[in-house]
Amino acid sequence: MSQNPDKPHSSEEKLSGLEDGQEESLDNPDQSIRKRIRQSAPGSHRDDTRKSSPPRPVSIEELMETAKGVTNMALAHEIVVNGDFQIKPAELPEHSLEKKVRDIVHKAFWDCLEAQLKEDPPTYDHAIKLLGEIKENLLSFLLPGHTRLRSQIMEVLDLDLIKQEAENGALDISKLVEFVIGMMGTLCAPARDEEIKKLKDINEIVPLFRAIFSVLDLMKMDMANFAVSSIRPKLMQQSAEYERKKFQEFLEKQPNSLDFVTRWLQEAADDLAKLRCKMLPPHCSDDGATGGASALCSTAVQNQAYLKLLKWDHVNRPFPETVLMDQTRFQEIQLELKQLLLTGTVLLVTFSAAGSTLVDMPGFAEKIKTIVKVLLTGMHLPSFNLKESLATIGEKVCAEVNSCLSQHGFTPFSAERETVLKGQIQAVASPDNAICKLIDSRIQKFLENYLASSHQKSLPAIPGGLGPIQRELEEIAVKYVRLVNYNKMVFSPYYDAVLGKILTKEESQLVGKSEES
Repeated sequence: MSQNPDKPHSSEEKLSGLEDGQEESLDNPDQSIRKRIRQSAPGSHRDDTRKSSPPRPVSIEELMETAKGVTNMALAHEIVVNGDFQIKPAELPEHSLEKKVRDIVHKAFWDCLEAQLKEDPPTYDHAIKLLGEIKENLLSFLLPGHTRLRSQIMEVLDLDLIKQEAENGALDISKLVEFVIGMMGTLCAPARDEEIKKLKDINEIVPLFRAIFSVLDLMKMDMANFAVSSIRPKLMQQSAEYERKKFQEFLEKQPNSLDFVTRWLQEAADDLAKLRCKMLPPHCSDDGATGGASALCSTAVQNQAYLKLLKWDHVNRPFPETVLMDQTRFQEIQLELKQLLLTGTVLLVTFSAAGSTLVDMPGFAEKIKTIVKVLLTGMHLPSFNLKESLATIGEKVCAEVNSCLSQHGFTPFSAERETVLKGQIQAVASPDNAICKLIDSRIQKFLENYLASSHQKSLPAIPGGLGPIQRELEEIAVKYVRLVNYNKMVFSPYYDAVLGKILTKEESQLVGKSEES
């Protein structure tokens, strides 16, 4: 395997070849990859750049080939990992120059067609070209067994015959268009029946042509998405080998492409060793960094590394190379867990303040969850103010508590109890909030247990205090572990190789310390 963990390079040097040459692809997966690469290599990493060796010179051809390989790998990965993946039509920004130019060109074409059809006698040059394009589109939707439909299309949309009819003034455009709409109705997905029905209500020939091409574009998308869903099961069987092969090709061209992975796994090993030293102080050395290394195993270190991704500083730290394509997904899970942490803390504080009265009230917890979720929308934005949002949440929660208590014949909160509850909710914003830290530790422990037992079908037991958010936590856990397991499936050979060196080095250091003592 081609790697050199002792020769660090900056992420700018390592991935610069990927930022050019990824201009076009299906659903623009390369744009998101470039975005993630830039996020993982901000200007704040310049210290790494100064310490690194000069990058190996590469040719333009190598850069283009690498970029293409990464783009294809990203697309295959997206299809496999994202069950909702769909190809969608490109939508240009409303006031962009590209959209203005496209609109002007399209308008000029359709105006020209309308002018030709209004001539006396009409000129059908443009119309016949459009019929030829429609014919090709209809034929592209056919399967090999659709011989009868193919014959009908070839017979009715015979361009040579249509040209002769136009020259002799015998062409009936409306009849041909009627056939086209009927054939589209036969070939389209059921979801497009409404669009086909609308076509039949258009009487003007030029707007009808425009609408036909619009629906044909939708049918192309439907066909492409059907093809994607058809190949997904087969692709899932081969995607791990495919991604590993593509990454190996990339690694051979950029031998330092495991530097951040090595650093990530090293930190996880150090964290785990220190944690075990705290649990077993008699067996721990003075520095605490290597005392528990002999007890570490590769799987435990990997799981600890994946847990670290849920607390990652995406602005100031480069993301490990092997999980770079899933950086956005890990960020989404990280945000969901932050919101769930606040939701769970608010619920625990509220139930503690109200006693057992509200715990069993049907629908109360769901109402509080909805309030918190709505008011935490935009939490990932720099402009988001957590203290202000928590103050508003406190007001809403108190109002909901009093409403529920009154409806069930209990005494509403006094002004003093409301003030206390609002203060407790606002205190959640503090990083040192004891309740928040407790909920967070239990969430992390649940995820850790789930990772450790992910081969089992059943979920681990929910820790105490997380009952009100159990459903949401389990949904996040399933999504998170599925992502982790697939990443392990693809990159486990690289992790095993890196961890083999890390754990061997730690063990030798421990043996050396023991001999010295």
